[in-house]
Amino acid sequence: MDNSLLQVLTIPTAPYPDQRPGTGGLRKKVHVFQSRRNYLHNFIQSIFSSIDLRDRQGSTVVVGGDGRFFNRTAIEVIVQMAAANGVGRMIIGHHGIMSTPAISCVIRKYKAIGGIILTASHNPGGADGDFGIKFNTANGGPAKEAVTNKIFHISRTIEEFAICPGLHVDLTTLGKQKFDLENKFKPFTVEIVDSVESYANLLRNIFDFAALKELLSGENHIKIRLDAMHGVVGPYVRRILCEELGCPLNSAINCVPLEDFGGQHPDPNLTYAADLVDSMREGQYDFGAAFDGDGDRNMILGKHGFFVTPPDSVAVIADNIFCIPYFQHTGVRGFARSMPTSAALDRVAKATKIELYETPTGWKYFGNLMDAGRLSLCGEESFGTGGDHIREKDGLWAVLAWLSILANRKQSVEDILKDHWLKYGRNYFTRYDYENVDIDAACEMMEDLEILIVDKSFVKQRFAVKDKIYQVEKADNFEYTDPVDSTISRNQGLRIIFSDGSRIIYRLSGTGCDVATVRIYIDSYEKEQILEDTQVMLAPLATIALKISQLHHRTGRSGPSVIT
Repeated sequence: MDNSLLQVLTIPTAPYPDQRPGTGGLRKKVHVFQSRRNYLHNFIQSIFSSIDLRDRQGSTVVVGGDGRFFNRTAIEVIVQMAAANGVGRMIIGHHGIMSTPAISCVIRKYKAIGGIILTASHNPGGADGDFGIKFNTANGGPAKEAVTNKIFHISRTIEEFAICPGLHVDLTTLGKQKFDLENKFKPFTVEIVDSVESYANLLRNIFDFAALKELLSGENHIKIRLDAMHGVVGPYVRRILCEELGCPLNSAINCVPLEDFGGQHPDPNLTYAADLVDSMREGQYDFGAAFDGDGDRNMILGKHGFFVTPPDSVAVIADNIFCIPYFQHTGVRGFARSMPTSAALDRVAKATKIELYETPTGWKYFGNLMDAGRLSLCGEESFGTGGDHIREKDGLWAVLAWLSILANRKQSVEDILKDHWLKYGRNYFTRYDYENVDIDAACEMMEDLEILIVDKSFVKQRFAVKDKIYQVEKADNFEYTDPVDSTISRNQGLRIIFSDGSRIIYRLSGTGCDVATVRIYIDSYEKEQILEDTQVMLAPLATIALKISQLHHRTGRSGPSVIT
């Protein structure tokens, strides 16, 4: 045998019962991946085994992550196993870092069979934090349920995995590295690529960079503040916003990706991005934004900390969509929002006579509509916004969309929102997150709540809080039939819809690791009273939501961890 050929081994293993991928892939505490024998290897083999061998042979796979702890260790294992499983080429971000939107872009650009994204999104990092693995398919988007179910089924019966343990990749050097494996006719190639350039080039073809440069660094430029929260998007902000569009370097903060995100929670909301909110309140910045760990979520702020809710954000982009040159060329095929997201987007869709889709939470549902040519713009209340340029939500894209609107409208963020409310009315929206709830208590509460609301006697019930009376018009567990392939997704959230259109929604988050997050969403429309405090306006519905669910009693929690 030629000693220069790398050996491929088949290693016996035993399955684990808990490797079912959720909306954001498989997420567990880091110590689970570190301490359970072959836990990482089993799941990676299950991903590769879910792909037909004929499709896998000689194929291209993209890999990258948000830079959190365990990222580089996992990449080495993935590369060794990809080579042993017949993959022909791996494309990996420099230093193993690449944002989720950029990975979607690169999968599509290089016609890869898929990509493995190493992130737990907005969950904490570090040795004591969370780690995640998500598989995206050839369209650049999250794997559909049929694929994730197949991966889970394989993981429960796996007996062995293939690996090339002698293969070691240099993640620090750009360019191609070739490896000769035994019993392989062609060398296995690893290509380390600039993490930013392909994605930046895509954005150049979507937005008017000249107009954005004038807005950000011209004679009458605005001042902005961008917080990358020590996640993956920092290098993208520096390269695109600062170097190319001319923002001062000090406009962008926390731009060095850190394995533990600087000890912070990389979640762009009013609670976890409090430093940005405080700096915006001082009034020296006209526009502010924060991004999550892997760069797909965003929060938009105006001067003095004026907060744009994610449902309002996608509605405003929809109403001003032709400020973005891309849509001037492609036209607008449809709008979509996740079910818990407020109906603000619906009002724009109705006025513009553009089709509106209401889907379960999860970007894969949007991707299916995009692939069928039915959808151009979509958003989720969980700080996710995106277009059909890729198949993931895209934080930086959303920021450039807003900046394009500011450049075109020549108004402040606050004035744009107030004009929007005058035109359409306002959907007051809030979400209460009860984090780290005992999972058994949370599940029992949700089961009992469903029994209560789906009973026929619940409809027409009236709830009074002070001078407000709400009558139940409809209550169910949301079910979605995909208009493209007719697949049915059940149990997507408990809905209570009142006769005035107000809604209360309950969901268990699918992205927690060991414990549950209970989310309550409240949405209520007002045509006239558009400038009131959100929490004051929604207080009666919040009282009703807690009364119906008995959440505080059932979970032992006195209040939410996060309010957005």
